[in-house]
Amino acid sequence: MIKTKKKKLTHLKKKVITAVLLIIAVTCGIVFITPTVLTITNSFMAQSEISANYGALFAETETGGKQFVAEKINLKFIPDMLSFTQYLTVLLKSPDYLFKFWNSVILTAPIVLFQLMFAAISAYAFARLRGKAKEVLFFIYLIIMLMPYQVTLVPNYLVADMLNILDTRWSIILPGIFTPFAVYLLAKIMRRIPYSLVEAAKLDGAAERQIFAHIYLPLTKGAFVSAAILVFIDNWNMVEQPLIMFSDSSKYPLSVFLSQINTGEIGLAFAVAVIYMMPALFIFLYGEEYLVEGIAYSGGIKG
Repeated sequence: MIKTKKKKLTHLKKKVITAVLLIIAVTCGIVFITPTVLTITNSFMAQSEISANYGALFAETETGGKQFVAEKINLKFIPDMLSFTQYLTVLLKSPDYLFKFWNSVILTAPIVLFQLMFAAISAYAFARLRGKAKEVLFFIYLIIMLMPYQVTLVPNYLVADMLNILDTRWSIILPGIFTPFAVYLLAKIMRRIPYSLVEAAKLDGAAERQIFAHIYLPLTKGAFVSAAILVFIDNWNMVEQPLIMFSDSSKYPLSVFLSQINTGEIGLAFAVAVIYMMPALFIFLYGEEYLVEGIAYSGGIKG
């Protein structure tokens, strides 16, 4: 009888804890996704409707400064009438936005491509080589990875100035290529690949190049995709680097240009923000399984 009561209490506690955790998870999810949903739906509003709903939020004085407004802001998730005016303006009538979008692509794509390429080779070396020097070097990689980019911004600026690449895209691309994050992630996964596979390949006469291409790369596919997603998102949202390295604002990516959109064109800001988030969103949805597997996977091969 006593054991039955204890079991019931334990079962009840589990149900209560599950319910509380579910409520917290749903609440956090709603809070997290609300700004994104609001941005997408409001991008289909006409400028007049946006001004009617949010005009008080962006009110300015005659001198151009902000002023306090006691009126309530009307948050609307469903437009009264669908309007594609903002997107037509961004895509066809105002080339500045698309120009800045391609600036983001030109800066981000080479960083992702070449960082993964160099990271794969470096991670393979860390996984295969043995010795104290390798461990010290890997520890240095770890320390550098833990440093925020702001710490290395001034040294990067000085090096770029010495190399005469300041105010060029190379001043951002080169430091981005040699960021150690992808090396660390791939090396941790490659180290878990059983050495017996390497020995079997060597008995069959495989060279290091073949071991790398036919054993290590296929078994770390999930880690590669997850590293690519994380590297892309990190560099797609860059702000400090262009502001410091570029004196010419025409080279700024869209991430910087978003903050400079006139508050009088808040409708355009919604549309540009939606266009800006689309690449990262599609890449995340495409590689979500690989992202989870690459981060949480505890071994190179499922046992």
